[in-house]
Amino acid sequence: MEKTKKRNPWYWIPTLYFAQGLPYVAVMTISVIMYKRLGMSNTDIAVYTGWLGLPWVIKPFWSPFVDLIRTKRWWTLTMQWIVAFALAGIAFTIPTQFYVQFTLAIFMLMGFASATHDIAADGFYMLALTEHEQSFYVGIRSTFYRVATVVGQGLLVVLAGMIEMNTGLEPVEAQLIVDPDEPVSIAALPPEDVLAQTDSKQFVVSPLQTLSVAVADSVEYDGAMVPFPEYSAMMRSKVDESNAANGFVLAEQANGSAAVKKSEWGAFRTWLRDKFGEDRGDVAAPNSNFAISSIRLTQAPEAGEEIVLIFNFKDGDQSIKLASDQRLVFTSENWDRPAYLFYTIDPKIKDKAVATFSGTSGNIPMAWTVVFIVLSAFFFIVVIYHNWALPRPASDGSNGEASAKDIIMGFVDAFRTFFTKFPLKQTLAAIVFMLLYRFPEAQLTKIIQPFLLDPIDKGGLGLTTGEVGLVYGTIGIIGLTIGGIIGGMVAAKGGLKKWLQPMAWSMSLTCLTFVYLSYFQDHSLLTVNICVFIEQFGYGFGFTAYMLYLIYYSEGKFKTSHYAICTGLMALSMMTGMIAGWVQETIGYKHFFVWTMICCIATIVVAMIVKVDPSFGKKEESKQ
Repeated sequence: MEKTKKRNPWYWIPTLYFAQGLPYVAVMTISVIMYKRLGMSNTDIAVYTGWLGLPWVIKPFWSPFVDLIRTKRWWTLTMQWIVAFALAGIAFTIPTQFYVQFTLAIFMLMGFASATHDIAADGFYMLALTEHEQSFYVGIRSTFYRVATVVGQGLLVVLAGMIEMNTGLEPVEAQLIVDPDEPVSIAALPPEDVLAQTDSKQFVVSPLQTLSVAVADSVEYDGAMVPFPEYSAMMRSKVDESNAANGFVLAEQANGSAAVKKSEWGAFRTWLRDKFGEDRGDVAAPNSNFAISSIRLTQAPEAGEEIVLIFNFKDGDQSIKLASDQRLVFTSENWDRPAYLFYTIDPKIKDKAVATFSGTSGNIPMAWTVVFIVLSAFFFIVVIYHNWALPRPASDGSNGEASAKDIIMGFVDAFRTFFTKFPLKQTLAAIVFMLLYRFPEAQLTKIIQPFLLDPIDKGGLGLTTGEVGLVYGTIGIIGLTIGGIIGGMVAAKGGLKKWLQPMAWSMSLTCLTFVYLSYFQDHSLLTVNICVFIEQFGYGFGFTAYMLYLIYYSEGKFKTSHYAICTGLMALSMMTGMIAGWVQETIGYKHFFVWTMICCIATIVVAMIVKVDPSFGKKEESKQ
């Protein structure tokens, strides 16, 4: 009797799909924020984490084995155990010297376990519920899956941010005052005199003088008169070269424009940048002034210790920009030398302006180690709970006695029937839909967190790690939950066909919020929260149609395998996000978010070409 006992879906659907979402968000989203905080470039982040999506792309190739060997319930619980141990492995490899190689390898292994868990859990969902229940709970299911995403990039990131803010040295601030009425002042590199070691370890910033906007036509330097634009570019290069030579930044990360040769970008990237790129004016314009300050440590770090200082715009006039590297690494070998910061001033400033810059040096590796320990502990708890909570539907029969021939024939039949269950034209339209419906999100997913974290000087919003987590962990989760639940309810009442187009438009139009944020760079938490609420509500509402269509297409004998193929195609579409970092670093944040709006055309078009049974998803009585 235990085998056929019906358990209330509310006991297990929320926790099952919350647990299904967490490994995916850990691999594809939390890793993005973590690597960004650890100093990886946007291009590398997008490429590396893009490859981590491979297990979800190729999972259809082993989905028949999940269909034919053991039960979906067994596979679900087993994969949760593996994920729990993998998360622990990541936690303990982050502080190591080769953390990139170790964490990427474990992320990939966890990806395969998570992809297998997706196959089993999705198949279990379809076996344990009726068609109408599937339609009704699809909103709950997708909502809790997305809640896991929000918790991962929300509450857990808040936790990391709190640890970062409460570890390390005292924050350091620098204030730059610009006054057009002041006499012209020409900046130079501060002297490299060594500070005396003090009893307390802290950062010291050289005082910044009040500057004028106007500059002289030329400057005397090294016994010769140098045109001011040439002098400012030379000083910028010296800042970058000094920081690289002293080990504060990697040599290849120095931002001096003089060091960036067009050949390094490639012909296409150069053309794309020249035609569509955003000119952020990193080097002082001919009629603008600039300033240079130095940051020093008053006490040597322990041998082998790295103190990472993140220096960003805090508040004030955004016409005053920090154009040099904002991530500086202090060690026992370079602590007694100055690290330099290069600021530029917009020549259009008419009145006195003030800008404040702040540097924090929290223990970033420890913060993310704690995050993954928490994730691992959660999975150990949830697998124990699911061992009790998951029902045992009679249709989830064990296939442990299946022969090798049965497995091979099942594998072949699963793929054959996937492509022949509908007429060819309808099948092709369905595949195009699965590949392109989430095309804009594939681009956004890799860039949203770097955009929120990057300083205003670099085109971002300059939020702290904790603020990014708070935004997505509070307002974001409310918008997502409301959007997902309403989407499931209206689809259950009116059917998928009726709501497919409105949901596609909902997903598309809400991308405009990031266009607004990138152009106006309004980094107040109120504005960011409102924009995130709108975007998450629209996404939660629109994503319901996508999930429901995958269920619709998967109906039939091999529903588990077919659904796995569908989600594999979905994951393949998300791998297009690998180019997002490269595109963003080429054309800038503003133009990148405009590009995502262009991508939304694909979402609207593919929603128009697919065919759906008008009765699918409606209440059962509506079909009688």
